Amino acid sequence: MHHMLRARDIKMAPDYVGHSKGYARCSVIDGAAGSVHMGVGLCELKAGGRIDSHLQSFEESFYVVEGEPVLILDGVGYPLAPGACGLIPVGVQHAWLGPKRGRAKWIDMMAPQPRPVGGEEDTYFLGLPPKVQVEELDIRDPRSRHFFRMAEDDIVVDKLKIGARKHAPTVSASMNTALLAYSGIALKMLVDKRLDAQLHTMFMIEYQPGGCAHPHDHPMEESYIILDGEVDAVADGKRYTLREGDVFWTGVGCVHAFYNTSKRTVRWLETQSPQLPDRHGYRFSRDWEYLKEKLAKQKPAKRRT
Repeated sequence: MHHMLRARDIKMAPDYVGHSKGYARCSVIDGAAGSVHMGVGLCELKAGGRIDSHLQSFEESFYVVEGEPVLILDGVGYPLAPGACGLIPVGVQHAWLGPKRGRAKWIDMMAPQPRPVGGEEDTYFLGLPPKVQVEELDIRDPRSRHFFRMAEDDIVVDKLKIGARKHAPTVSASMNTALLAYSGIALKMLVDKRLDAQLHTMFMIEYQPGGCAHPHDHPMEESYIILDGEVDAVADGKRYTLREGDVFWTGVGCVHAFYNTSKRTVRWLETQSPQLPDRHGYRFSRDWEYLKEKLAKQKPAKRRT
């Protein structure tokens, strides 16, 4: 099973009515799309807006794409810039404040999937956002355990050949924040167990021209929000060309593939839920087709009499 949503069909609407001001959201992946594990949305908060203080029975990650909202988490206000991302753990009180000017936009990912309206409660509002001290987000500070920030250079392989300066304004380089590059593909993990996520992951993907992921499937769901460029996606035997703003989703067992047939790099934000298992997270069709051919060439063993 898979789902595709074009950018032109995404409609923002007021959300958390009665508990927010100037806030709108569009749910792009939920039960209506076929998902059972994740809720993915596009969020928008205007200057002077807010989302009241609340907590929830699911974990939530976010990636800021525009503007500078303030997230109040653990009693501290953190101003966020584009590229900032992080995790709001299960049961942790938090609130959002709009930017000083303009509007802020971010992508959210929730797991387990929020319950439908009218079902059992999973979000509990606690009143207006508290007055707190606003501190600059310092991702080098080990206490910033739920936050990360991706700069443009973080996913450019050639720029990572040189070691980072000791006082570079980025998180300390380590295997935990390494860039994975293979088959014309670059993957930068944003939110996972490193930030205390237990139920899902969020990461950035880039395909160079000619980059591809051959047909495969997973024991988890995936969502893809195209941020720049275009890519051909194949799912359940159907082929689509995805462009900036389009949203794609594949369910458990959906055989899918991606091919960058354009002349420029394509980038998207991807989420997975549940998290990738330690083994057997990818099942490539060509590997099992190879085994089938190999077995067909073998002579059957003679039975003992």
